[in-house]
Amino acid sequence: MRVSKTPIPARDADATRARIMAAVGSLLVREGFGALGVNAVAREAGVDKVLIYRYFGGMDPLLEAWGNASDFWPSVEEILGTEPETDPARLAAGLLKRHLRALRARPHTLEVLAWETVARHPLTAILARIREARSEQLMATLPPSFREAGFDVEAFSALLGAGLQHLLLRSRTTDVFNGVPIGTGEGWLRLEAAVDALCSRMFSTSAIRT
Repeated sequence: MRVSKTPIPARDADATRARIMAAVGSLLVREGFGALGVNAVAREAGVDKVLIYRYFGGMDPLLEAWGNASDFWPSVEEILGTEPETDPARLAAGLLKRHLRALRARPHTLEVLAWETVARHPLTAILARIREARSEQLMATLPPSFREAGFDVEAFSALLGAGLQHLLLRSRTTDVFNGVPIGTGEGWLRLEAAVDALCSRMFSTSAIRT
């Protein structure tokens, strides 16, 4: 497709990019992956589809840009927090709880994660790649003592992280899960306390050296 090279003021260009990105999120939340396409996104954004090619190079690069947007998936910095922690159990619990809170604060992200469980789309591969890259970045920041824990840290993190994510998705349609009121703040405080207890037990019974 031939894309016009006529210059557009930077302010207008930035605003248009933002509208296109917002349109991707709106379509995903409302209609799911099957609704995504150049024509549908352009219509949702109220722009000519030529601008999607002009600003992003096509649909796949647009999806890549949307998936990398900081407001979609928590950044490594957000999960790490600002308070340094040297105790491995408290550090692990803090990472998991900040990740949980970050996802709870992103209802659109939860909607997309729910669609991911029932549909395959080029965006699912993009999002999975982005999440794995950020997970690797996060793991690279952990102190060497984590590698001396005597158990598979990645598997432990995957198990707890996936469990918490599942409960987040269930909380969209279910008020109580296994007696825990996941539709209330009280329920999530109980789950955070459980994360603290699990991490404390895992690290206190390991061969870790601090």
